[in-house]
Amino acid sequence: MTTNPPLASPAPSRPDNPPGLAEVIIRAENVKKLYRIGDEQLWALKGISLDVYRGEFISIMGPSGSGKSTFFNQLGALDVPTEGKVYFEGESLFDLPEDMQAWVRCNQIGYIFQTYNLISVMSALQNVMLPMVFQGTSKEEATARASRILERVGLGHRLDHKPFELSGGQQQRVSIARALANTPAVILADEPTGNLDTKTGAEIIQLLKDLNRAEGVTIICATHDKKMLASSDRVCWVRDGQIDRIASGAEFRIEDMDADHLGR
Repeated sequence: MTTNPPLASPAPSRPDNPPGLAEVIIRAENVKKLYRIGDEQLWALKGISLDVYRGEFISIMGPSGSGKSTFFNQLGALDVPTEGKVYFEGESLFDLPEDMQAWVRCNQIGYIFQTYNLISVMSALQNVMLPMVFQGTSKEEATARASRILERVGLGHRLDHKPFELSGGQQQRVSIARALANTPAVILADEPTGNLDTKTGAEIIQLLKDLNRAEGVTIICATHDKKMLASSDRVCWVRDGQIDRIASGAEFRIEDMDADHLGR
């Protein structure tokens, strides 16, 4: 992919620009999403613009029906906006040919899902190897790399275990390892602690933050988990299909969040 210098170049300093992070990796410009239900029209997104900076940890939060998940899906190239543009590394993502869009999803973005989405008949090692197989990596290299990543997330002793032999937290660690398989620039995590108890959820948040710092990978979380605030460089609240507020995780106080903000 070629890079468009005006989009990939350092962004101007402004209040919602995280300190030390200036290079835009994903840019949403006036993104709108319309759903049609019979004769009804529902604008889930009403024109959202947001810069995501390389190396940042950003959480997208909002109540049920706010458009939070819809916007998350646009950023992750999982859904096409009705209007507006999403740029990845300076390229207008949905103007690319479909094979190039697929290449971006496979090679540049890693996905973590609330329900893990592991293949039940495959071991932890095989689940993590799968994206590399799609990429065309040799079996030997894929095996070695998957083993190293699983060791990195604390599952080096569980390589041959299938999902049903693992706890929820361990399955989510496999999901994180799989997201890292092709060394993506961005990881999108959809409610990564949603099915976990408080302690395990906190461990997963810490793991994601450690990976963000150590690997320099950009992490975008869609979440309702208030524990995510402390780990986030910025938190973006979506409400009624628009951005309601952007604040740094350090600046924001949990008491600022009313029951509506904390809803799913």
